[in-house]
Amino acid sequence: MMELNSYIESTNLSPTLNGKEVDALVKEALDFGFRSVCIPPFWLRRGQREIGRHDLGLVTVIGYPLGYQMTEAKEKEVELALKDGATELDIVMNLSAFSDGSPWVRTELVRLGQRIHTEGALMKVIVETDLWTNEQLIEIIKLVSDSGADFFKTSTGYHRPAVTPALISFIRDHLPAEVGIKASGGIREPIQARQLIEAGADRLGTSSGKIMVS
Repeated sequence: MMELNSYIESTNLSPTLNGKEVDALVKEALDFGFRSVCIPPFWLRRGQREIGRHDLGLVTVIGYPLGYQMTEAKEKEVELALKDGATELDIVMNLSAFSDGSPWVRTELVRLGQRIHTEGALMKVIVETDLWTNEQLIEIIKLVSDSGADFFKTSTGYHRPAVTPALISFIRDHLPAEVGIKASGGIREPIQARQLIEAGADRLGTSSGKIMVS
């Protein structure tokens, strides 16, 4: 049977997240052998402290949740996140700029990626898949892969509907093999998680990790 643990990025990005919940998230991830935890930038130092020398990835979000911050603001977020221990950064693409047809979207991602990769960290790009037509998604997939991103991430989790195997298959069919897929948004059931992995997902961003592996 497929082991889900190593695919799970256990996530808590609640606006009311507190320090004890950060500690609990890290402990749970270590107990269940998850790949990483994803927490807000404010809590990175605490998360790093709790992880210590354990082999657990520390993920945070940049430009969250709407993506239309100035590039310079995102660059500062990246700088601080790396300083505070983040090993993977999930960046919300400038959805507004893409909607306007601006070529700056790629420029921004390349700039951020260069900074992230210089520190040996990984870059994931969040694109909010449900906002776009299939034709636009194909364009975004190429944009993300050309920017040097390590992963294409489906959603912040704020948009609906939940990510589906059909969507992951569509992305996988158009995305270069060397770029991973992080499925995110409404992942709560083990069977759902396995179907997403079988469709091509390499990571699962979820707040229901414990439920799925218990």
